[in-house]
Amino acid sequence: MNLRVSAFWLGPICATVAVMCFAINDVIIKSFSDTHALHLVVLFRSVFGLLLILLVIIPLTSGYRALRTRRWPMHLARGACIVFANTTFFLGLAALPLADTVAIFFVSPLVITLFSVIFLGEKVGPRRWIAIAVGLVGVVVMMRPGSTAFQWAAFLPLAAAFGYAGIHIIARKIGGTESAATMSFYLQLTFFVVSIMMGLAVGHGGFDQSQDPSLSFLLRGWFWPAPGDFLLLLVLGVASSCGGWMISKAYSVSEASLVAPVEYLAMPVSVVAGILLFDEYPDQIAILGIGLILGAGLYMVWREQAATRL
Repeated sequence: MNLRVSAFWLGPICATVAVMCFAINDVIIKSFSDTHALHLVVLFRSVFGLLLILLVIIPLTSGYRALRTRRWPMHLARGACIVFANTTFFLGLAALPLADTVAIFFVSPLVITLFSVIFLGEKVGPRRWIAIAVGLVGVVVMMRPGSTAFQWAAFLPLAAAFGYAGIHIIARKIGGTESAATMSFYLQLTFFVVSIMMGLAVGHGGFDQSQDPSLSFLLRGWFWPAPGDFLLLLVLGVASSCGGWMISKAYSVSEASLVAPVEYLAMPVSVVAGILLFDEYPDQIAILGIGLILGAGLYMVWREQAATRL
């Protein structure tokens, strides 16, 4: 009985740890966004992350045989989706409040539902279409088109949501044969390769001619980090790798209906972190948008669970 209970809670516990790791990741990257280049930060994050995976996670879990895979195309496609999702999300963090960025990104479960219809041929009833519509209204409220508060950067976390949906669809196809450690390793390896390529292309800083915080974060020149930055970069690498492994583990040991709602803890965590660390207080319009997106997403999770039980 105790074993059954612990197995039942393992997925939600792993997801909770993952949410906290991703929150640490977001806070550190946002703090670097006005001084460092995005892919320089991601490069150090991937180096520390790969070391953690190779020296700790893989030896303690499935062993180095986990590095063997015959599903290279799927790993490459997943890596491309997550690099796109991470890049657009982090660029959004550079220009938007933390809570707003996370809230707009959390339209991703609705996009996943759309993708499941388009790519997997799944059926969606009228109630879930209504939830999708409500969530999209929440995104429009958050973006505030036509007002002086509108920023083009609000499209960035929305784009990230589409990238994340692609990751989820691919994970459904390979999750049965690939371990969490395998997926985490190839994910960090993809970040490493892309960051090196970006450094060679724009690391000289010559393209950084914009006053826009997102574009400057993307195109800023590379320089060797100060000694005090390395502790944060180490924490960033550990948080990223642990978060990626934990969320993969959560979905592999528990039903999605148990794990998905836990991911929404990121929303209140981001609000609190934004207030305490960046003095970002959400206004009434932001709270309304957050409520619509949060409500629609949680309803979608509940409907998925109900449909699975039928």
